[in-house]
Amino acid sequence: MSRAPELAAQLREIGLFGGLSDQVLQGLADTLELVELHPGAVAFREGDSGREMFVLLEGEMEVLKRSKRDVEARVAVLGPSDWFGEMSILDVMPRSATVRALAPSRLLRVTAHDLDALYRRDLKSYTLLVLNIAREMSRRLRVADSLLAELVANMLDEYARPRRPGI
Repeated sequence: MSRAPELAAQLREIGLFGGLSDQVLQGLADTLELVELHPGAVAFREGDSGREMFVLLEGEMEVLKRSKRDVEARVAVLGPSDWFGEMSILDVMPRSATVRALAPSRLLRVTAHDLDALYRRDLKSYTLLVLNIAREMSRRLRVADSLLAELVANMLDEYARPRRPGI
């Protein structure tokens, strides 16, 4: 039995699925696994292996990254329509961060197998989905570059500031 068309309609509003036909969206809504997480539950941990990504349908998640000094810092908060975990599908490397639920959350799990099935069934839709992932990764890299530039500029300003003796 087909899941409610409301899920397919919800997917239509999420950038990851931009450009996909109604038929493909309904197929994804029918086949992708729904996951529910309670506050504090971890979707995955930094360093884990994984071949799946998640689309946040409802709720709020935090992304935590551990520094070389072993300090865990929140680097992002995600809300409905955001997605995460795509790097492990694309580069087959360990997870780069921990993602934990801040509120009751409903997620859609997209596995490497799901993407492979889409590739075999509908190359155009697969290509659009991967292009949408690439666009979001590019946007995130631009944001990270801006934050890094600001941090370096602030550090240089602090270092270059004249110091009075004894202060």
